Amino acid sequence: MSKKILYMLVPGTNISPFDVTLAADSGFDLVLPLTGIKNSDVIPAIQDAIFCRAPGRFNDTGIFIGGRDVNLATDMIESAKKAMVGPFQAAVFADPNGAYTTSASVVALVEKTLEEQTGKGMEGLNVAVFGGGPVGLCSAVLAAKAGAKPNLCQLTADENIKAANRFCERYGVDVPWVSAETHREKIEAVKYADIILCAVKAGIRVLDKEVLDHAANLMVAADTNAVPPSGVEGIESQDNGVVVETASGSFRGIGPLAIGNLKYKTQYGLLEKMQTSDKAETIDFEDAYRYAVSLLHTVEDEATA
Repeated sequence: MSKKILYMLVPGTNISPFDVTLAADSGFDLVLPLTGIKNSDVIPAIQDAIFCRAPGRFNDTGIFIGGRDVNLATDMIESAKKAMVGPFQAAVFADPNGAYTTSASVVALVEKTLEEQTGKGMEGLNVAVFGGGPVGLCSAVLAAKAGAKPNLCQLTADENIKAANRFCERYGVDVPWVSAETHREKIEAVKYADIILCAVKAGIRVLDKEVLDHAANLMVAADTNAVPPSGVEGIESQDNGVVVETASGSFRGIGPLAIGNLKYKTQYGLLEKMQTSDKAETIDFEDAYRYAVSLLHTVEDEATA
């Protein structure tokens, strides 16, 4: 009997147990990690996988692109597209470091919270993004594409601004950088922010109450850090639109477990979609965002039915 196979292409030496578990639970019979994969390896690896099966079996052969570098993941997605030949196809899903599905969930939950408060989304709002890593970058791009005005807030001098700018340019958005290395600079960074997205390393308090007291316009803040202390003071891990009081008003907080719950459902659902769609899917973080939004709308529809 034929098997559903997912090949996981990873530039590094380690594969994520989280990704492997979700792939197996979603229905793939075999999950095969291929580590140390360079971009130049993508086309021959995929063609080796698709040519050994009859044309049209794109539901049975999947390609998952992992790693930690979002620019490299984008390169590998483009190579994967070039690897397909006529009816010889495979579904492709990129989620480097979990950043695509996490950022999708962050922005989808922020928009849902805003819509519940104001009846509107992110368009025209100022967004302060703390964390220039994969999740922060993808969140900033998604916010910009939603019509918001994001800034990337530089917390350390060693952040790779050049790589970040390259990623934003590839998706057709301009996201300025502002310095937030000092306490005073953090206050300036949040002073006019309507939204704060905090996606930094685990266990680091980025924004304390004193900083947040200066964020007079703040409506929503999301924090991806699940390891105490929280990245944003006042946000608890399971918060999902919970009111947080400050000296200048209040905002709605979204915590890491609420984000993680939607991230899990998004990744799981997209892995299932690779096996059931009527076409060979190619999934990046914009696709993940649309799927996360659809999940939230489904929950709303069920609640009102």
